[in-house]
Amino acid sequence: MGKVLGFKEFGRRPPERQLVASRLKHWQEVYLEWPESHARDQAARCMDCAVPFCHTGCPLGNIIPDFNDLVYRGKWQRALEVLHSTNNFPDFTGRICPAPCESACVLNINQDPVTIEYVEKAIADRGFAEGWVKPEPPLVRTGKRVAVVGSGPAGLAAAQQLNRAGHTVTLFERDNYLGGLLSLGIPEFKLEKAVVQRRLRQMEEEGVLFKPGVNVGVDLPADDLRASFDAVCLAGGATQPRDLPVPGRELKGVHFAMEYLTQQNRLLAGEHVPPEQRISAEGKRVVILGGGDTGADCLGTAHRQGAEIVYQYELLSEPPVVRRDDNPWPYWPLILRSSPAHEEGGIRDYSIQTKRFSGSEGRVEKLHATRLEWGPPDASGRPTMKEIPGSEFEVQADLVLLALGFLGGEQYLARALGVEMDQRGNVKTGLDHMSSVPGVFSAGDMRRGQSLVVWALAEGREAAHHIDKWLMGATKLPRSLPGALPR
Repeated sequence: MGKVLGFKEFGRRPPERQLVASRLKHWQEVYLEWPESHARDQAARCMDCAVPFCHTGCPLGNIIPDFNDLVYRGKWQRALEVLHSTNNFPDFTGRICPAPCESACVLNINQDPVTIEYVEKAIADRGFAEGWVKPEPPLVRTGKRVAVVGSGPAGLAAAQQLNRAGHTVTLFERDNYLGGLLSLGIPEFKLEKAVVQRRLRQMEEEGVLFKPGVNVGVDLPADDLRASFDAVCLAGGATQPRDLPVPGRELKGVHFAMEYLTQQNRLLAGEHVPPEQRISAEGKRVVILGGGDTGADCLGTAHRQGAEIVYQYELLSEPPVVRRDDNPWPYWPLILRSSPAHEEGGIRDYSIQTKRFSGSEGRVEKLHATRLEWGPPDASGRPTMKEIPGSEFEVQADLVLLALGFLGGEQYLARALGVEMDQRGNVKTGLDHMSSVPGVFSAGDMRRGQSLVVWALAEGREAAHHIDKWLMGATKLPRSLPGALPR
């Protein structure tokens, strides 16, 4: 440990963000450059704990004390090697991961945690700037062919690991854009697409074969897929949005969040969208239903499009500012969280249930809702709710965005392959990630349900380990940490 009392000498100091008035004028990332001296000071706060609980918070098992110490000592290239040993894409997680490692940081018991996420981003970006990140093609090929379906973080991680093990990997993506939600779902101001593109170029130079615009199970029959490859990894994500079946849902102006976010990313990529198909918040009164990350992404997007006013409503009650007694460290803290988008404006409210939408000439004009009171859990452990009499209200709304989460992956491909699904609509697998069909594996949200990018990467790496072992009888591919704390 380079700085024994660094945690006492330095306070938490993440990178500064651009002023709101400035960043609302563009779509680039909101963070300013982090001086190297600041990064080294923040890395020095790591205590190199005897039991580093940050490891248990991270599904990837990142070796966090080691790379913090290396950054403090200025050994950036070695820090990158340590980071890449567990994480294929730290430049993704350093930008869009909610950092469960920081929640599990021992400092977080009674102080602000180490800025692990930002140190990770600094290492990855330094690696690209210095030219240390280079393609790593395998020295020999095994002769085995593997298909990975879905180019999101789970699919990318699985494909890169399997390719480096020497297998010939073909990665199928039904959209014309590679990267899944990394490219289409996450706004540019959180993850600039150049960051994704540079990783795709690296993988292509390593020998991964990309097949965008191919909808497996539709364009490519499942039987042909199985006949052409020795193993298949299903990593299509949890792409089915949760709907809101209330009167007026059919009105124009009520959209799923992903319809809205993906269209904006397509526009920024230079794609033409006819004016009559545009979903824009410009000059409109916007209501976002859902208080999670997707809702915050819609909030920041609406601000940049020039919304008149934005409301963000959540069904559940407002979380506490600090942990409750029944939510102890090092578990994921169930507390109120704010993103940079919330600094930019908007009105947040909680315990609100939407009852219906109304409008005229087929377009939405109002949202009708009521306030809720949350009570103690019922016999199944779920909190009980009841409407508060007389609390009904309505709000003017020209655009309503449903950011209510996701229900599971695409069913048609799973059915075509004959794999068994669980009760939640996910691919059912064993601990080895293999489905009920030998040779067909699954990883990411399609297997575990809607989750974090860091879990998707861990799932992809873990699936690659088991696929390689199944194909070859043994594997040198590492496993992700199997005992990460639940979120």
